[in-house]
Amino acid sequence: MPAPTIAMSVELLFEFVIEQIDQSVANRKACIVNEILNPSRHDNANITKHSSGNLTAKVDSEKFDLHPPSVTSWLQKTNTFWFALYATGSAFCLYTCVYAFRKAFSVATFDDLAYLGIDYKVWLVVFQVLGYALSKFIGIKVIAELKAKSRKTGILIMTSVAGISLFLFAITPAPYNIIFLFTNGLPLGMIWGMIFSYLEGRKNTELLGAGLSVSFIFSSGFVKSIGSVVMSWGITEWWMPFVTGCLFFVPMLLFLWMLDQLPAPSAEDIALRTKRQPMNGHQRKNFILTFAPGLLLLIIAYALLTAFRDFRDNFSAEIWDSLGYSGSPEIFTLTEIPISILVLIAMGSVMFIRSNQTALILIHYIIFIGMALIGLSTYLFEIQKITAPVWMILVGLGLYLGYVPFNCIFFERLIAAFKYTGTVGFVMYLADSFGYLGSVAILFYKEFGFKDISWLNFFLQSGYIVAFFGSLLILFSLFYFQWKYQHWKNPVYKPAIEIS
Repeated sequence: MPAPTIAMSVELLFEFVIEQIDQSVANRKACIVNEILNPSRHDNANITKHSSGNLTAKVDSEKFDLHPPSVTSWLQKTNTFWFALYATGSAFCLYTCVYAFRKAFSVATFDDLAYLGIDYKVWLVVFQVLGYALSKFIGIKVIAELKAKSRKTGILIMTSVAGISLFLFAITPAPYNIIFLFTNGLPLGMIWGMIFSYLEGRKNTELLGAGLSVSFIFSSGFVKSIGSVVMSWGITEWWMPFVTGCLFFVPMLLFLWMLDQLPAPSAEDIALRTKRQPMNGHQRKNFILTFAPGLLLLIIAYALLTAFRDFRDNFSAEIWDSLGYSGSPEIFTLTEIPISILVLIAMGSVMFIRSNQTALILIHYIIFIGMALIGLSTYLFEIQKITAPVWMILVGLGLYLGYVPFNCIFFERLIAAFKYTGTVGFVMYLADSFGYLGSVAILFYKEFGFKDISWLNFFLQSGYIVAFFGSLLILFSLFYFQWKYQHWKNPVYKPAIEIS
């Protein structure tokens, strides 16, 4: 079956699942309203009006509240600090749990295994990334049109499918189990956009998005450490990914419920950040054509960062082994914690700049600094001016200073600066889809072009390439959007820094 036909079939499947979720939710709500308006039709229906004025209905021992849940009500009334703490903590912990279903397998090395002359682990990474990349392409449409009421069920279904895939991977002999890394990555690619849709379009989205984004920095190391511990229990490399996912499933349900209690953006949020609403195919096309040159520069830069980040993430075990840190599972977590904290501070500080156009310029500079730090730290390591752990921290910091803005605040501020009505999820998935294709291309380039080069040396050389070309691309993007802003016809904020 041709690749476009496969992609179209999978997209139709995703759309069907989302439509069924929407219909199920709508039917459930209609049933509840019907029970309340027609209680005489059910012997066990009971309508109660409380002294507070709240109206509840009890039907078949189920209690339905017509007013917002108590947690949602509290979030609507509480101050910005407690709202941000609750929303950021829920999103951070939820995505950390989800990440266990995606990256736990990468801590296994599957030594001395190969298929068709290619390292077995490379096959696993490629198939998972292909599924993840295909999911991003599908997400350009699905996430852009996703309704708020479908998010919770969608996240639960996608995570469950990923977990079942890990179980099938464990019970199927190699190399036939490779396909289940594809079916693992396919649903997981949708979840980031679903979670971020809870956070976008708010006055403090930078802080909320940064908290969510640093979760994949922290969770990358944390999940690998847990996976290493699981294998120390005697669990094989084949079963370790599934067992690790199971450890995180129940906590995931709790954090998913917590995140789903968030109220919709307030009138003040909408006034500051532009109203967010689904975009149809025609609207998405207009957006791409409007900002085509800038988007092209950003997508290429992001593809470089994604490929570099994915390589570091998937083969960190091999890199640390080459650096002499084998048998130290804690190293994965300890080196990612300072990176997470520093990136969170950098991203969260952008929240205090109220001018969206000025913030957009500042974000370009942050990404540029991150690109430069990758090259500088790599050079200092090669001339032995810094140690291996310091280098891994600095190169990770530079990487995520460039990578994280694309996943939370860059497109958020872009849409707000130009007062373009739409959704951030669509733009992020557009960049992500090409980014992960770049990741696959890098893996095949290494396997077929530089097979004899170690993972460490390939990582070193890749750092210089990302630093040089990425810096140029982000500078050209900065010039383009400054020019575009000056010629934009719609009224925009005056480009001046305003500290809240």
